[in-house]
Amino acid sequence: MTAEPPTAGPHTPQPVAADAERAARAGRPRHDHAADWMFCGVYGTVLASGLLAALDEKGGTYTPFSDASWVLVTAITAALAHGYAHHMSGHRQDPSRRRWRLLAVELWHEWPMVAAALPTVLLLVLAGVFGWEAPGTTAVGLGLNTALLFGWGTALSLHGGSRLLPALAVGAADAAIGFAIIVANALIK
Repeated sequence: MTAEPPTAGPHTPQPVAADAERAARAGRPRHDHAADWMFCGVYGTVLASGLLAALDEKGGTYTPFSDASWVLVTAITAALAHGYAHHMSGHRQDPSRRRWRLLAVELWHEWPMVAAALPTVLLLVLAGVFGWEAPGTTAVGLGLNTALLFGWGTALSLHGGSRLLPALAVGAADAAIGFAIIVANALIK
């Protein structure tokens, strides 16, 4: 008499690492796209908000084009560093070219972080073109990014199958991060 293999159930261990590695070898994302967008979108938006608040120096020279460049360069650098860290944390000694392809796949999955910083970059470019003052631009940017954080959380939670009220709660939690940056900006300056 042979034992039947256990049936898959909610508590059956799943080979997550093997599935992720198989997906990466096939050139597919390590996560679903919604999870990548959620993580990188929130991270990129928070990064852009923090930079926007920090670059607005009271009494300093306002340089919106330079500030836009710094936000973009920092978002790109953070995305590259994050993708590289993901690759190195899950990578084994593998002298083949596959290792480099897997690194490229990991780096590609970080592009939503850069995309999430683009509204702030665009706002700063517009501020430079139209001569908007720093305090107003910073206030609009932080408010916009807080609204974007709410949108990220709500939309992606709905996409993940949540009902409306729990999705709005996730959006509110994400927006709280943006609000915390606004409060910190007010207290620090």
